[in-house]
Amino acid sequence: MTDPLKPRDAKDVEDAVVWALSEGKTLEIAGQGSKRGIGRPSQSDITLDLSGLSGVTLYEPEELVLSARAGTPIAEIERLVADKNQELAFEPMDCGPLFDRASGEGTIGGVLAANLSGPRRIKAGAARDHFLGFSAVSGRGETFKSGGRVVKNVTGYDLPKLMAGSFGTLGVMTDVTLKTLPRAETEATLLLQGLDDRNAAQAMADAMGSSCEVSGAAHLPAPALGTLQGMFGGRPVTLLRLEGVAPSVSHRRDVLAAVLKPYGTADTLGAQSSRTVWRAVRDVLPFAGDERPVWRVSTAPMNGTAIAAAAAAADGVCLFDWAGGLVWIALPVSEDAGSAVIRAAVAEAGGHATLIRAPAAIRAKVAVFDPQTDGVAALTRRVKDSFDPKGILNPGRMWAGV
Repeated sequence: MTDPLKPRDAKDVEDAVVWALSEGKTLEIAGQGSKRGIGRPSQSDITLDLSGLSGVTLYEPEELVLSARAGTPIAEIERLVADKNQELAFEPMDCGPLFDRASGEGTIGGVLAANLSGPRRIKAGAARDHFLGFSAVSGRGETFKSGGRVVKNVTGYDLPKLMAGSFGTLGVMTDVTLKTLPRAETEATLLLQGLDDRNAAQAMADAMGSSCEVSGAAHLPAPALGTLQGMFGGRPVTLLRLEGVAPSVSHRRDVLAAVLKPYGTADTLGAQSSRTVWRAVRDVLPFAGDERPVWRVSTAPMNGTAIAAAAAAADGVCLFDWAGGLVWIALPVSEDAGSAVIRAAVAEAGGHATLIRAPAAIRAKVAVFDPQTDGVAALTRRVKDSFDPKGILNPGRMWAGV
């Protein structure tokens, strides 16, 4: 196996891409490799290892802006901003446990390239909404920049939105800039136990429609509790998070409890227990440590129960986040990882499904991301050709031939 290329700076990255072009080689773009299992298996000749491009280059807490090299560990950034009572409000998922790896291995470039967003997305928006700018090297071997240090930037195309979720197929990001936000003083989580999926979805909808500024809404049926079984006694649990200053959290907790009264008496988790539970939801810990295929389905919140019912009929287990708009599904091991079941359910209910975890052999033959219509596929190809005409960056990572 060829040794990976490990650039020390942005100029090394440009040189590596230029070399790959001249030699007709393709490159797998990777940081720490914590998300290597997402997408189709690598079809590249050499790995371009960006873990050496590490370090925060600018942090101005008073301006709510941070810049870092793409290979900087996300854990390092979260510690830095926490020291200033700030946070990455989109609450990025740590993929390590789901792939039987250590926690804290992900990089900021990988988080943005995969557009990873956690439970707070329903209030704070997705990772792409916090992505202000970047420097990158295209598949042409050219360094380019986009965006800046402010949210409002009208100097050209909003390329950060395009790069977020492109999984390294359009350019090799070397430096990124994103916004930070003040961290909540405290938090509390109201929980309801014993609700079925449909009543839980309605309870979450009522909570989101209230004035209580809910920052997390999730439902864990009994089979999806995993390591949280002991905390909740093995009963289904519906979780609703409130964040802010202590008096506000206390007031909103009482108001929300009244809103939820038709569904039963709500108990309360204090700040520490609340953080533990939401970390488990964010990282899908109930599905860690086994070999079942795992799907991630985004849909309209009230449609999640229909998708879950189809999965349950195939012996699947579901976990609901984003007030029901995000459904994590673990299915029994099979030759297609349950693709036929999931694709049929999503076609009926609407939404998008991504196969997050499955053996490489299955990911090579099953559509990992949503199959594209002819028109969308043609547009995807034109965008790819604009940035990477020779197809040397993460070829086939998202769709075959792209």
